[in-house]
Amino acid sequence: MKNDIIQLLPDHVANQIAAGEVVQRPSSVVKELVENAVDAGATTIQLICKDAGRSLIQVIDNGSGMSVTDVRMAFERHATSKIKTTQDIFTILTKGFRGEALASIAAVAQVEAKSRREFEELGTQLIIEGGEVRNQDPVVCPVGTSIAVKNLFYNVPARRNFLKSNQVELRHIQDEFQRIALAHENISFYLHHNDSEIYHLKAGNLKQRIQQIFGKKLGSQIISVEEDTEIVKISGFVGKPDAAKKSRSEQFFFVNNRFIRSPYLHNALCDAFDELLPAGYQPAYFMYLQLDPSRIDINIHPTKTEIKFEDEALIYTIIRAAVKHALGQFNITPSLDFEQDPNWAFIPSASDDKEIKMPEITVDSSFNPFSNDNHYRAPKPSAINSTMDFYNDAVELEIENNHAHQVFESNFEQTHQLFESEVGQQEKLNVIQWHNKYLIVEYRGELLIIDQHRAHQKILFEKFIHSKRDNALVQQMLFPIELDLSPNDRQKLINVESQLLSFGFDISLDEESIQINAIPVDVQQEDVVSIFMDFIDELEFKESLELDNSFAKILAKNSAVKKGTSLKEEQARTLVEELFKLPNPNYSPYGRPIFVQMNTTEVEKILQ
Repeated sequence: MKNDIIQLLPDHVANQIAAGEVVQRPSSVVKELVENAVDAGATTIQLICKDAGRSLIQVIDNGSGMSVTDVRMAFERHATSKIKTTQDIFTILTKGFRGEALASIAAVAQVEAKSRREFEELGTQLIIEGGEVRNQDPVVCPVGTSIAVKNLFYNVPARRNFLKSNQVELRHIQDEFQRIALAHENISFYLHHNDSEIYHLKAGNLKQRIQQIFGKKLGSQIISVEEDTEIVKISGFVGKPDAAKKSRSEQFFFVNNRFIRSPYLHNALCDAFDELLPAGYQPAYFMYLQLDPSRIDINIHPTKTEIKFEDEALIYTIIRAAVKHALGQFNITPSLDFEQDPNWAFIPSASDDKEIKMPEITVDSSFNPFSNDNHYRAPKPSAINSTMDFYNDAVELEIENNHAHQVFESNFEQTHQLFESEVGQQEKLNVIQWHNKYLIVEYRGELLIIDQHRAHQKILFEKFIHSKRDNALVQQMLFPIELDLSPNDRQKLINVESQLLSFGFDISLDEESIQINAIPVDVQQEDVVSIFMDFIDELEFKESLELDNSFAKILAKNSAVKKGTSLKEEQARTLVEELFKLPNPNYSPYGRPIFVQMNTTEVEKILQ
């Protein structure tokens, strides 16, 4: 007979399997530990990390603390204080409840826990390594709990090798930290990384918390949303259309103070902004839903960020209507008075009891235009201002047009012959600009129609990539450009300061802003703000090599000659020559075709 082949897994193996579900990266540990501190009733929570959580993740709270027995039990599998019966699963309002988190964390790290309750003189210290308890002793410690997770994945090197760079892992930690802090504005939160303070969030109201994390500027660009129905209570803020961004970094849904992801509800909110935002832009929102926990299922995913709603379609409608109402209340959505013709709105009506007089023309018969005795009557100040405004606009337009030419010339100082190695010294190319958008040129018997903006993008992209490798040429700013950024966006740029420097950007930091002191030679000053805003949108979760490519694309897109810009003959010729010197001139950095070509056969077919 064959031996039995099914057997129970040892505890340490089961814990490591569970850790694969719960502990995906350092931010997973942060989420579990900080949420436990919230559930413990803490009013102050401190998060300390080193090496983006690889070396240390420590959470210190002033919550209720744990007894000697509870400290030990907390690290056992399926041990929880949140569930007593099956029915409790369907009425969960706290964060952690499955009872696997601490056991899973302890299975793949070295953990030191200290905890004391308020009425006890001494607390308890517990040391666990790889899921095995090494020591448990009384200890002097403050009321609350401190859990330090050291050397994450030290005993699972394959898992450790799959972690991303510190830059990326830190952004994941910040994201988890922000989500919990936004859900509990009545708690003070602190985040330190490598001995530097990143966040110092004092307890307050929701708008204050949003400003603490995303900056005062966003705080002035959001409007309140409130709706209370029998199904769901909705509160929070949405950003005005002018606060929209290309990224989704300022979009948060919370259900019963738990952060969730829901493409369905996201679409409901975006529907309320229909026709208010440009294509590709996303509204900012911080939406909080309170509803009966029995109407939702929050245990359909290990990270508990996906929720199943009982009345999903109805909640969709309520959210959309609530946001539309809020936008309307603050005069964001357009309104029209169909009872009145706007063309006639401000024309005064004549009174029936007044006689209508015909206009009279008077002529000064004694006026002599060649006499010095005539008294000049100065025009009213409003007329002078109007004339000066017109003059200034005309001058600015002329300067802008001239500057566009200068910009282009500065990017094409060196000219070369087209495919010199193949065709040798040739006569100059005949290039025709069409509609200030396209360049038409004959090459090898074919007709090429070139998109001037995409062509310049491609040339600059290759130049920025190569200049990064060969030390970028920079131009110092006479007056530094200051960017007023949220703490979150500011931290993103701090994390990539060395990469920005390699492209030719020299930045300096103070508490609330970033100053740009130098820029690459091929970048114009007026493009710098839009370039950095695009940088920030791109800085979500990309590695250094990916960012190099993204940064070069953004620089090329913003610095390239725009469609609608008139080019001199020499500029157009230089653009074509520079393009066809590249190894792959067919596509822009964003994968769009740069030109189309037609031979005589194709033209003759069209003309048949």
